[in-house]
Amino acid sequence: MEIYAPNQENENEEENEQQPPAPQPQPEALMPPPKPNPRGTIQFLTIIGQVEGHILLPPTNKATKYEHVIPQLVACAENTDVDGLLVLLNTMGGDVEAGLALAELIAHLGKPSVSLVLGGGHSIGVPLAVSAQYSFIAPSATMTIHPVRMNGTLVGAPQTYEYFNKTQERVQDFITAHSEINQDRLNSLMMDTQTMAQDVGTILIGEDAVREGIINAVGGLHDAMEKLYELIGKGE
Repeated sequence: MEIYAPNQENENEEENEQQPPAPQPQPEALMPPPKPNPRGTIQFLTIIGQVEGHILLPPTNKATKYEHVIPQLVACAENTDVDGLLVLLNTMGGDVEAGLALAELIAHLGKPSVSLVLGGGHSIGVPLAVSAQYSFIAPSATMTIHPVRMNGTLVGAPQTYEYFNKTQERVQDFITAHSEINQDRLNSLMMDTQTMAQDVGTILIGEDAVREGIINAVGGLHDAMEKLYELIGKGE
């Protein structure tokens, strides 16, 4: 006696035919474009860790590679959809030439720019902070002002001193040209021997940096964005 068993495959096919087809994802071309911000489009640039220059840092170091940031700044200047630049800083400093190169690009971007120091904007982070058209610092953030220095073997000759002196002048000239502090006061902060136990320089916290004329105002992210929208609205 034979017992008829229905084909399982046929049953599955019938069930699949009865179920409605799964909705297909909508092509990106048919999706509505994101609404533009009526106050302006902002590009964010973060400079964190140590500014890496011509020498590679160990892989354990948090670093911002200047050869990655330069193309971003050029693209920001070229992109007509970008109305302003917001620079977020939490850096311990780093390579002087790399930092000055980025600062010069920000200063001559041709678009409204605002910087915000979060955590720290030390050493070469000071020129980066003042390179924007307007600068903010968080109340708890710090900035270390100190002379240019170098690790490793140095040639003990007068030419070495002249090189360091000229490099120092480049940093000082940029800071004073883009902030309200004067050369004499900046130099005295850099050469102060009373603030740090094992170093020369000065640590400025929040309001101190504003009082010295390096940073424009104390504030946070909302303040920085509102100021940038204001500059965009003025077409500066």
